Amino acid sequence: MTSLDKPTEDTQAKDDARAVTEAALFEAFGGVRGMVETVLPGLLFVTIFTINKDLHWSAIAALAVSVVLVVVRLAMRDTVKHAFSGVFGVAFGVVFAMMTGNAKDFYLPGMLYTLGLAVAYIVTTLCGVPLIGLILGPVFKENLSWRTRNPGRKKAYAKASWAWGLILLAKCAILFPLYWWANTAQLGWVLVALKIPPFLLAVWLTWVFLAKAPAPIDVFAEMEAEEKAEEERKAALAAESGEPTGGRHRK
Repeated sequence: MTSLDKPTEDTQAKDDARAVTEAALFEAFGGVRGMVETVLPGLLFVTIFTINKDLHWSAIAALAVSVVLVVVRLAMRDTVKHAFSGVFGVAFGVVFAMMTGNAKDFYLPGMLYTLGLAVAYIVTTLCGVPLIGLILGPVFKENLSWRTRNPGRKKAYAKASWAWGLILLAKCAILFPLYWWANTAQLGWVLVALKIPPFLLAVWLTWVFLAKAPAPIDVFAEMEAEEKAEEERKAALAAESGEPTGGRHRK
């Protein structure tokens, strides 16, 4: 290997790690399609309500489009976790708004969920188990190995969780005052506008932190290697004792 080869290989390894990180984040957070499924019901609700001020039609339309998104994913045999979460979120908003008769309450369950998620990111990080690591660990096939075996990666997960928590708290600091002071249409349009940008910022910061972190430890590959080594050891012992590989004694 020449002195010129090593930087090239190091650069390729970093590029591969970044590509893996991008793919994992895309899978975990649903990508472009997941963002569309998150935004569309709320956008439809506020659009219809702005036009005719009819809570019932706005709520029915938002719930209907959420169900359609799930049906489309089922028909395409695609993962439905993001679409299902959208259905449940919209359903809670519809029920709450119908019970109170206040159209602004359609947004309240989602706002409370955002606040709870922000607190969860911060609290879990303070406890040494950052939430983003719990979410992405299985995606990277590392599970919880980063907690004790990969301190650099744990630090990156902690930074990312802080980023998510603070960004969501900032979002709540904008939305909750508007819930009390603004009308339904104003709150709805601001909420739609704040759906994607904070999310993209948090995902980008997560990518930055993880791209600079040590590579994940593939615990699944380790388990497979251990099983293979154990099988080879048993086969060697069987060969030494004159037994068939299957471990059965000759009669």
